[in-house]
Amino acid sequence: MSPKSKKVLIVEDSPTQTMHLEHLLAQNGLATVCARDGEEGLHCAQLYLPDIVILDIELPGMDGLQLCKLLKENRYTSSIPIILFTHINDLETTKFGFQAGAIKYIPKDEHADETLLETLRSTGLIDELATT
Repeated sequence: MSPKSKKVLIVEDSPTQTMHLEHLLAQNGLATVCARDGEEGLHCAQLYLPDIVILDIELPGMDGLQLCKLLKENRYTSSIPIILFTHINDLETTKFGFQAGAIKYIPKDEHADETLLETLRSTGLIDELATT
C-alpha cells in the first residue's frame, strides 16, 4: 500500500464479494484492508483509519448497522464516511442505515459496482477519469 493511496476498509463476510471489491477498487487506484466480521472491522477501522468504509449489513456476530453506529460514536473513527453495500434492500433497513450514520446505501444488484464507483468519485476518493 503506497503512502499516497487512499485506503478503503471492506467489511464483508463473503470471500467472493471481498475479492470482487478488492479488484474493482484496485483498478481504480485504491488500497484495501479487509475484515470478515463486525469485530474485525471495528479493530481495522481503529488501527488503519481508512478514508472510507464499505460495509455489508449481514455479518456474523456484530452486524453492519451495529458497527456503523459504533464507528460513528467513536471519536477516532466518527469522521470516516461509511457506505452500506448489502443484499438487504428494504425501506426500514435503509432508514436504519442512514440513522446509524451511513452516507450511502447501495443494494447489491446489477448496478451496484457502477453506483459504488460513482459514490467514490463524488467523495473524491477516485479520479473522475478512472474507469474499470
